[in-house]
Amino acid sequence: MTDWPSVGIVIPTHNRPQQVRAALRSVLTQFYPGDVEVVVVFDRAKVDESLASDGERPVRVVKNERTPGLAGARNTGITALDTDLVAFLDDDDEWLPGKLAAQVAALGTEAELCTTAIEVDYRGRRNSRLAQRTMVRHGDLLRSRMMMLHSSTFLFRRSALLGGLGLVAEDAPGSQNEDWDMLLRASRRRPIAHVDVPYALVNWAGSHFETRWDTKISSLRWILDRHPEIHGSPEGAARVYGQIACWHAATGDRKEALRWALRATKANPSEPRAAVAAAAAAGIVGVPTVMAALHRRGRGI
Repeated sequence: MTDWPSVGIVIPTHNRPQQVRAALRSVLTQFYPGDVEVVVVFDRAKVDESLASDGERPVRVVKNERTPGLAGARNTGITALDTDLVAFLDDDDEWLPGKLAAQVAALGTEAELCTTAIEVDYRGRRNSRLAQRTMVRHGDLLRSRMMMLHSSTFLFRRSALLGGLGLVAEDAPGSQNEDWDMLLRASRRRPIAHVDVPYALVNWAGSHFETRWDTKISSLRWILDRHPEIHGSPEGAARVYGQIACWHAATGDRKEALRWALRATKANPSEPRAAVAAAAAAGIVGVPTVMAALHRRGRGI
């Protein structure tokens, strides 16, 4: 590639002063021949002007003026940029060396979105999550959320975000599952290019959303409403139903947990989340305990 497109990176942040500096450093130290600029968007937090800088890779700091939450903060950053491409990075994650150049090259001329594999860090234990493919299609994302396609790896054509693809959905409850929604919308338009190398270090400890069970439930119901085709995929539907069952069990709502667990089993008799939800509803095991055990292996419910 001789003419490298300009790239703008959006880093939303909320009360993580140390982590956001590490995230920013991982962007500014990337080898990339093209122009790079960063917008750090402060969401419901005081803007730290000390992060701003000029130079070859300017850093701007702005306040989220849209819907409070991650989605609104990302959209604030997108609309503040005027670059060819836009990339996302969460404030508690980091890019690994080589990420940006490899991903821009893989985006090519056809794709509107490119992702990479990830390395999950959970309390010091690291596990790589690979997709075992270089192209992701809509059917793949109906069968599975494909957690390795993390939002901190998203690289878009900005023209798509401002055009037919659209911005991040700000009506997602608690700004959860808006990333899966974006993947589903993008893959419906065109296949997603993927670099199956763990180029992003994703921190799974201390998430703002980890135990917000009610929000987890409402955001999954929101996804099912927006993408009813998920119901037509036995594996994908059972996974979502099983997750909803687990989150109901975590809130202590045994009746709803068992109802959704039964629905998951009917869709796919081998769905393991149904058994987890039933065991949690019976008081045999706690959902947070199961989550912690899975996170240590780089997995989740």
